[in-house]
Amino acid sequence: METTILPVDPTKLGKLNVQKSEQEYQLVEEWDIKYTEGQDYSSLQRAAKELKETDTPVAFPTETVYGLGADATRSSAVRAIFAAKGRPADNPLIVHIHSLSQLRSLLRGTTAGPPQNETQDDLIPPIYRPLIERFWPGPLTLIVPNPTASQLAPEVTAGLTTFGARMPRSILALALIRMAGVPLAAPSANASTRPSPTAAEHVKNDLEGRISTIIDGGPCEVGVESTVVDGLSYPPAILRPGGITVEQLRQCPGWEDVRVGYKDKQEEGSKPRAPGMKYRHYSPKATVVLYEAGGKVPDREDVLGKVEGKKSVGIVRTKTWVKNMGLTGGDGDGDQPAQTNGSLTAEIQQDTSVSKPSSNLLRSVIQHQVPHATSSTLERGAGQELLSIWDIALGISTEDVARGLFSALRELDKKGVDIILVEGIDDKLEDDIAAAVMNRLRKAAEIKI
Repeated sequence: METTILPVDPTKLGKLNVQKSEQEYQLVEEWDIKYTEGQDYSSLQRAAKELKETDTPVAFPTETVYGLGADATRSSAVRAIFAAKGRPADNPLIVHIHSLSQLRSLLRGTTAGPPQNETQDDLIPPIYRPLIERFWPGPLTLIVPNPTASQLAPEVTAGLTTFGARMPRSILALALIRMAGVPLAAPSANASTRPSPTAAEHVKNDLEGRISTIIDGGPCEVGVESTVVDGLSYPPAILRPGGITVEQLRQCPGWEDVRVGYKDKQEEGSKPRAPGMKYRHYSPKATVVLYEAGGKVPDREDVLGKVEGKKSVGIVRTKTWVKNMGLTGGDGDGDQPAQTNGSLTAEIQQDTSVSKPSSNLLRSVIQHQVPHATSSTLERGAGQELLSIWDIALGISTEDVARGLFSALRELDKKGVDIILVEGIDDKLEDDIAAAVMNRLRKAAEIKI
């Protein structure tokens, strides 16, 4: 099939109204949009119709990475996700929702309403309420009970008695889910084992001909997938590191003793409780050599030894490495991120009477820049081929590294490099974003130093 990228500017969708819940605890904003007729609205409508009426998955942006969504209530649609990605069937999928009312409906199952003497609020496990209030919409997935009479297709849960639920901090994602009228099962929109996509072109590179529509909302804000937490056991556990940190979680009542329940190496022989726990993932085609933080910085001879017999090398730098690893003099500022693409800075129109600038939902329209590679060549001596060097500086902040990581690996793959040298970052302080970055890199790397 033909794959089409449909650019949608969130600032042109219309006027966003945000209102706080009137419950005794402030869970999350209720929202709606007064849409403006135009190409952006039409493109989103087209994608929603495709989700509602066909089994073909649709790729769409979230604040973390691009997702590949399909109707989570229909087995035929969910199976199409696994087919498009080449994803193992025992790897559960996260269910994306647009509101708490939609989550409560899933927790009730196919029954007409809540059981007698039970309010709708009671269906959400109390342990999650502080997290929802602080982090939703946002990069956090909650493991919740799957009712016996579940609305979800069995392929979503891979046989588990629970499912992961997330309300993404992207107005495009939320509007798409609401327009489609169904919850969306949505893993990352990449071919299985490939680096996760943080731009529409990444999705097309992997899935062209396998899906029909990609909603292009620009580069993703966070750059690594959501944090997955399980509050149904004690102590609560983090099953996958991501955009919400351990320290942030520990500041929430009931989560002071949250523990790490994931491993950086591939888990085999057991059923994964959440996405990303078992199979190799995040891997470019080139050999990845990961240098752990705190180790010896590779000098010129170390690098030349690693690239012996190679025609081209990619270098991904973070905090301390110099441009081109000192192989060439280079030009420009070696300590600064490389050139960046343009970004949207406008904010969606809002009714100031009912919204606040600090709202998680309003943050969803902000787009971010990502770094790109600069090139140079090295003469290795008489009779030897020139070495092509592609250098990417992600920046020194953990947030910059997370945002640009997958994009950097994909760009270097596109350049056709033979080997990628990556400077790791320190994750010993339990900064969950740093942990998320290193978790992905350790799974992608064939050589660790």
